[in-house]
Amino acid sequence: MTWVKRIGLFFLVNMAIMIMVSLILNLLGVGQYRTVQGLDQGNLLVFCLVWGMVGSFVSLLLSKQIAIWTMKVQLIDPRAMGAEGELVRLVDRLSKSAGLGKTPVVGIYPGQEVNAFATGPTKNRALVAVSQGLLQRMDKDEVEGVLAHEVSHIANGDMVTMTLIQGVVNAFVMYIARVAAYGVSQFLRGDNEREGGGLSHLTYALTVMAFEVVFGILGSIVVASFSRYREYRADAGGARLAGRHKMIGALRRLQTAMERGVQEPEQSGSSSLAAFKIAGRPSGFLALFSTHPPLEARIARLQQAG
Repeated sequence: MTWVKRIGLFFLVNMAIMIMVSLILNLLGVGQYRTVQGLDQGNLLVFCLVWGMVGSFVSLLLSKQIAIWTMKVQLIDPRAMGAEGELVRLVDRLSKSAGLGKTPVVGIYPGQEVNAFATGPTKNRALVAVSQGLLQRMDKDEVEGVLAHEVSHIANGDMVTMTLIQGVVNAFVMYIARVAAYGVSQFLRGDNEREGGGLSHLTYALTVMAFEVVFGILGSIVVASFSRYREYRADAGGARLAGRHKMIGALRRLQTAMERGVQEPEQSGSSSLAAFKIAGRPSGFLALFSTHPPLEARIARLQQAG
């Protein structure tokens, strides 16, 4: 997909979210939370919850189709034969073992990165996709370990849980940023200024944006922390479904690929989608913001569990 199509898709999705949220806010009659008496806390809280949660859930509902478009995923016909058919049957077997009511759609996306991801709005409307590079560089047992990991994500409901956490964090970031900006406005207000605050509407909006950036960075640490936890949990689930040795073998192969630089981070899609891949690149202080624990730590935990 060309960059023009990517920008167009991003614009349309965000426009749809903005229109939907605006309609909901108008129906609820909220949004004017700054009054001459101060902040209307109830109105502000509803405003932030709606914006924070609706945006996240709309993204979740569209996640499967967006992943297919942006990653150029080629879906495999469930009746396919050969290697592709074996891939579908393997996902089907793992899904049944995990207790899923419906086998996820299976696809392959182009690129030499060694990775895979699972996404979708519900357990019964999920997608599991693997890269061509992964299929070329992993043997059958390692591929099974990767697929077991992704199926575990679906069985654990990680897509929905991550959406809930991100939505709540978004709401708190918006709420705290507006309270802090109002506090600054009150602090700067002089005796001769008109009632309503010491900051103009534009300055207040810019102050809110500045606080949202700061609190958003702090909030992303919370989201990333949970994401790392769910990776450990999906590894454990993958070990139960495919066998501990296959899961460890898959992680070791991913580690080797990363050490050799066989990854394409600039082509790996959006940051939100990258969070659902099996491997990431945490290092140093930035590890606090990483959605994935170091591969050596994941391997060590699986070995200790045995």
